[in-house]
Amino acid sequence: MFELVLRVGFSLFVILGMMWGLARLVRRPLLGRGHGDLVVLNRQQLSRGAALAVVKVADRAMILGVTDQQVSLLGEAEIELFEHPAEHRDHLAVDAELTAELANGPGDLPGRHPAAPKPGRLDGSLLSPRTWRSAMEFLRDRTSHK
Repeated sequence: MFELVLRVGFSLFVILGMMWGLARLVRRPLLGRGHGDLVVLNRQQLSRGAALAVVKVADRAMILGVTDQQVSLLGEAEIELFEHPAEHRDHLAVDAELTAELANGPGDLPGRHPAAPKPGRLDGSLLSPRTWRSAMEFLRDRTSHK
């Protein structure tokens, strides 16, 4: 019995290893298919079939309008604006006073919102009435706005 489990486990390990290797091989671009000097710096979807794209071609940044039917050159921009993106809001520097307050713990903040209902045993599960209520409200909103 143990020998059978060992054989099946080893076979499964070999098959999973082959699948992993094949997935890595498929993701890798073929030789000679490098992008060269053409790089998409930014892309913003405007609607289902339209988008704006900023493409770096050699040392120029071109703004392109992309639809299902065509690609149009809208203009050019300075490449420095897109190579070094602005500081993201999640990465802003925090002053030392606020850091010290946060390090001391929540202080007198409540553990939950005072108006929040008391947690039940079924909260977050499929059996919770609140889960079904919110699902029905979501579906009602989706069907009434079309």
